[in-house]
Amino acid sequence: MHAERRVRTSLAELAELVGGSVSGDPSISVSGVAPLDRAGADHISFLANPKYQGKLAGCEAAAVIVHPSLDGSVEVPLLLADNPYLAFAKILTYFEVFPHVGQGVMAGAHVHHDAIVGDDVTISPGCVVCAGAKIGRGTCLQPNVVVGTDSIVGEDCLLHANVTVREKCLIGNRVIIQPGAVVGADGFGFAPDGETYYKIPQAGCVIIEDDVEIGACSCIDRGTLGETRIRRGVKIDNLVQVAHNVVVGEDTILVSQAGIAGSTVIGRHCTFGGQSAVTGHVKVGENVT
Repeated sequence: MHAERRVRTSLAELAELVGGSVSGDPSISVSGVAPLDRAGADHISFLANPKYQGKLAGCEAAAVIVHPSLDGSVEVPLLLADNPYLAFAKILTYFEVFPHVGQGVMAGAHVHHDAIVGDDVTISPGCVVCAGAKIGRGTCLQPNVVVGTDSIVGEDCLLHANVTVREKCLIGNRVIIQPGAVVGADGFGFAPDGETYYKIPQAGCVIIEDDVEIGACSCIDRGTLGETRIRRGVKIDNLVQVAHNVVVGEDTILVSQAGIAGSTVIGRHCTFGGQSAVTGHVKVGENVT
């Protein structure tokens, strides 16, 4: 929610929003969130890491989100939550993320007459939606997004500027794709022909399941045959490469500059740190870091 649209909200209402409780005056109201060392009288702040507990003493926030174990540690009103970081995230969303309101197909966008566009969408100037493509209800395509032939983008998705979704790809619901990412580019496939190389057609697709986020300038290559699949809840950072025919399991995290080589299968809830890599044609189990 933009600053001019913020509404002062009581501590009691915020506690109800996050399933927490209040220690102190529940009627105190705030209009935003700020770090401990920069918060003022209009802000709620948060303490997620106990090593920063010393900063509570000098904090000027109207209230602070903390774990219940810190109840009574300072005189400032507290919002007690078992997971302070999650509570912070939900309250920040409440104040800063304004709900999407569909603007329709805007001037300067090109939508093929064979494409299907749902209700309450926004298709911004410079976008191209090709023949046979489908855009689900409530989805927003920011400027210069390209959705290729016969691709499907689900409901309530947000594709930021300059995203490319090539032909025959499937994007699920509530997917966020950050600027410049590419879904469905050709996999890196070449057959040796003497000292030269013959390009292998990449005839497959990419399937992105629900609630996935793909970071800026990341690339998810299409399958040579069959599919590359990013399963539900996966979070991909900026500048990540996922090669052809890879499967990434539910709720896995791929951090910046990670690279996954072709035909690798990654289990659920794995974490790949920055610049980590996996060679091709291997299987990685569940909960691996």
